Amino acid sequence: MDQKMQTELEAAAFRRLLEHLDSRKEQVQNLDLMNLAGFCRNCLAKWYRAAAEERGLAISDDAARERIYGMPYPEWKSK
Repeated sequence: MDQKMQTELEAAAFRRLLEHLDSRKEQVQNLDLMNLAGFCRNCLAKWYRAAAEERGLAISDDAARERIYGMPYPEWKSK
């Protein structure tokens, strides 16, 4: 497998993880993730932002959270 294919598969798995978490908002809270897995949606957003910065792209915390949560963070939090 070449690097491009590996990156595509990893990206697809990441998108699937976000879909999975998004479809279980009521069952899987950030605190549950942190307690059970040692990371949460906010961690994913920070990792996303850090990866962008490593590639010279400036992304705000709010923009990264919106990508991970699928909506603006304050909206997600209020739900």
